[in-house]
Order: sequence, then structure tokens, then C-alpha cells
Amino acid sequence: MSADPTPSILLVEDDQLDIMNVQRELRKHNVAVPLHIARNGREALNMLRGESGESRIDKPSVVILDINMPRMNGLELLQELRSDPEFVGLNVFITTTSDLETDRLKAQNLAVSGYIIKPLSFDKFGEGATTIDGFSLFLDLLRLKDQ
Repeated sequence: MSADPTPSILLVEDDQLDIMNVQRELRKHNVAVPLHIARNGREALNMLRGESGESRIDKPSVVILDINMPRMNGLELLQELRSDPEFVGLNVFITTTSDLETDRLKAQNLAVSGYIIKPLSFDKFGEGATTIDGFSLFLDLLRLKDQ
């Protein structure tokens, strides 16, 4: 298996404010890698597979995936990725406003790399520790920070 090309991130998110928030946080943490944006799970699959008129993107280093989206939600997309031999091993981080245990369990059963509660804020030490820990893990895992 050849090494993956340049590190990149696929953000699957339908809320423009959340997209801008992720972009700002990546800049703040000096993560300067290509960020591909899909508005729902169906669009993300089309980008990954080069289907339905979408250009195929290189396999991303990580997928940041919102659970609650139209057309195909995050858990449905994750299930699809885990059943596809090409994408079964993708690092997927779930983001959601939901702290429902059922969502968390479904995500864990689908082998997520991390689970981050929105709003994405990496400055709230203490009260937002899971968010900080999740994002730090995400950065360390991918080694995307500028050295």
C-alpha cells in the first residue's frame, strides 16, 4: 500500500457557522492542510468516490463529521464508510450538539477516533475538557501541526 498523499481534512457539516469555526480553530492551531467541505453525508461520499459529478478527492487523513445533517446523517455516512474496504480505516471524528448516550454508543460501535461536543471551542479549559482533549488527540494523531 502506498503512502497517502498530502495530509488533508474532509469536514462534513451543514452549518456555515460551524464550518467557519473549524476553519478558525485550525488556523489558530497552525494546521495548514487542505480542507474539503461537504454539506451532508451523500455529498461526502460523492467526493470520496468521485460520483454524481463530484471530483474525486484524495483520501483524507481525517474526517470531521457532524451527526445531524439532512439527506444522509453522520452515523449513516460512518456506517457506509465502515462497510467500504477503501474507507474502513479512515480516522473519523464525530462532532455534534447532541450529548445523547445513544449517539455516542452508535459512534463508538462504528469505531470513531473521537467524539467532540459542539460548539467547537478549544479555549475552555476545565468545562470543555473533552473538546480540548478530542481536538488535541486529533492533531497529535495526524501530526498536522507545523513542526
